[in-house]
Amino acid sequence: MSYISLSDKDKKEMLERAGAASPEDFFCGIPEHIRLGRRLDVPDGLTEPELLAFMESLAAKSDYGRCLSFLGAGAYRHVIPTVVEALSSRGEFLTPYTPYQPEVSQGTLQAIFEYQTLICQLTGMDIANASLYDGASAAAEAVLMADRLNGRTRVVLPLSLHPQYRRVIETYTRHTDLELVEAGYGDDGRLDLKDLESKIDDRTTAVLCQSPNYFGVVEDLKTVARLARARKALSVAVVAEGVSLGLLEAPGRLGADIAAGEGQSFGLPLGFGGPYLGFLACARDFMRQLPGRLSGMAEDAEGRRGFVLTLSTREQHIRREKATSNICTNQAWCALRATIFLETMGHDGLRELAAQNGQKARYALETLSALPGVTARFSGPVFHEFVLRLPKSWKAVDEALRGKDILGGVGLEKDFPELRDCVLVNVTEAHSRRDIDRLASSLREVLR
Repeated sequence: MSYISLSDKDKKEMLERAGAASPEDFFCGIPEHIRLGRRLDVPDGLTEPELLAFMESLAAKSDYGRCLSFLGAGAYRHVIPTVVEALSSRGEFLTPYTPYQPEVSQGTLQAIFEYQTLICQLTGMDIANASLYDGASAAAEAVLMADRLNGRTRVVLPLSLHPQYRRVIETYTRHTDLELVEAGYGDDGRLDLKDLESKIDDRTTAVLCQSPNYFGVVEDLKTVARLARARKALSVAVVAEGVSLGLLEAPGRLGADIAAGEGQSFGLPLGFGGPYLGFLACARDFMRQLPGRLSGMAEDAEGRRGFVLTLSTREQHIRREKATSNICTNQAWCALRATIFLETMGHDGLRELAAQNGQKARYALETLSALPGVTARFSGPVFHEFVLRLPKSWKAVDEALRGKDILGGVGLEKDFPELRDCVLVNVTEAHSRRDIDRLASSLREVLR
């Protein structure tokens, strides 16, 4: 859609209607001493063809478009069916905002209702909300939700939780009475269950467990939930890769009380940081403390089906002190794309997609760990991501691979100093066998 700027005539009419002599009159309430007092140091405007050419030149400098990428760590490249883009780009889906008036928002409310249903089916939970910003904020909201439910003061986080999720949780809880305690991991990459059990006590409000965890290792959610329940704490399952739910057992059926995660893999392309799609689901008994909103299906007086906002506990709708959060959007368009993606794939399609991810990752792990000096750092079962230990520093290896137009993975030293010689490698269905073999041959050359 082309951008058409205001003409001089448009600007003049707007000023006259507003009773202003110039645009500067609109800023009369700002004290002179804090105004800039000069024009912004920005280049002159460009015509549309010039702007397109400029953006294309910037895109050409990006490693992403040129390099073979094995980056993951919470942001995953998947094949997106064409129908997702075709349907979600329709004007009636792009333009609606928050469904304040149900009678004129039936399409939006129905899409949210179907999205909630799909998330419940994936997570094995009773209730799901209308989506959150991303997986990190969903995990943080789950912690606050658990705090509201049982009012204790301790939250146990696994060291193998995504570092960015951990930092968002720290930010959300900074001005609360909650104490965050970390549980370590073992040689298999899974939570150290003995260490975990020692950290759970009668003060514990929630125990988080990410599966697959940041290292790509599948956790024993059932045992973690049992340990939490033994101390009457809530079990929160965190899922940073939604596609894994096509192959792994649903958290709700493994005993989790709350499931929080990231749905970027459901039809949302990688966009240098967003937009993403957080999901949050729980048991029916916890519905009143679920943040955001719920779309429900009802019947009118004549028996016709209709969709409504069944529950909306955010501060725009009720008294601030009664609100469960200040979430001010439901990411409806992102949730719509996820809905179209999941309904296009279907049950069997999502399972096949997840199976392809797992099989290709297994081939990549076996191929790469067979290289001289390269070993798998953890022995636990993985989904489509794994950690390799290298005989050289990852920084040097990474630079050499980039010279071959390969982004080989994410170095772990920054967040895990004890893994300074390790790299996190991701493989999805978007990678071919030739891609994996190219990474292996290039890595062999770099390590010589």
